[in-house]
Amino acid sequence: MSKVYFTKEMSPEAVVRMFDMIGGLDGKVAVKVHSGEEGNQNYLHPEFWKPVVEHVNGTIVECNTAYDGERNSTEKHLKLLERHGWNKYFDVDLMDEEGPDVELPIKGGKHLDTDIVGKDLMNYDSMLVLSHFKGHPMGGYGGALKQLSIGCASTAGKVKIHSAGKYTAADDQFVVWDDHADQDDFLESMAEAASAVVDHFAGKIVYINVMANMSVDCDCCAVAEDPCLKDIGILVSLDPVAIDRACIDLVLASDDHGKEHFMERVTSRNGEHTIDRAAELGVGNKEYELIEV
Repeated sequence: MSKVYFTKEMSPEAVVRMFDMIGGLDGKVAVKVHSGEEGNQNYLHPEFWKPVVEHVNGTIVECNTAYDGERNSTEKHLKLLERHGWNKYFDVDLMDEEGPDVELPIKGGKHLDTDIVGKDLMNYDSMLVLSHFKGHPMGGYGGALKQLSIGCASTAGKVKIHSAGKYTAADDQFVVWDDHADQDDFLESMAEAASAVVDHFAGKIVYINVMANMSVDCDCCAVAEDPCLKDIGILVSLDPVAIDRACIDLVLASDDHGKEHFMERVTSRNGEHTIDRAAELGVGNKEYELIEV
């Protein structure tokens, strides 16, 4: 079984201690965060992540989006990153700021043969995936697997995932929302894209999921519901499937009255199917040992 370490302590310092439960990362470290859409009140701010990013001497990485907002073009996204304070503390790399994008091969994909990512992903030796665990209006929930897939994909890559391979060009981004793929095909495409990034880094990835500010909506929503669950804790693992599965299980085990509302979002989108498909692809293991520290 995969090991997932868990603490109920919620602090920037606890994130660093949890990282050290796993070990270090070598070379140039990409630190994947969610920078937060303009107007979103729930995303985890750079001050929260600052100690762990400094601990690994990492570079914050992000990619442009494929929907209307303040992150769907390089010019707007760079300005938002600055407004949200990421540049104040860190080196920031918008990985698809300049093309051409890079296509990573996918082994055993049903919908995708490649994952389209920003070319700057190739500049890094390892990755720290910092995930704010919460709900999501399309995927049901957002955690490590979403950060690997939608999060690391360029605009064109996001279009490809959302359309389950039907559209690939960035010019088609406006089409995909009117002609979205079958839900399960989309979820499976997320798992397939995640597998490509995992294969690329060949084990040189650490995953940290923070279960705080848990709304049913993602940090990509400019208008999001307030959190419906009390903070649960911080998890760390070398396995993205296990850590996401553990987060869902911790919600299910909670006696918080808000869990039914949260899980309705997950189940109505069949969100756990992403975890199941990722396990089938060998991305990770749904069986895990939860070690509380």
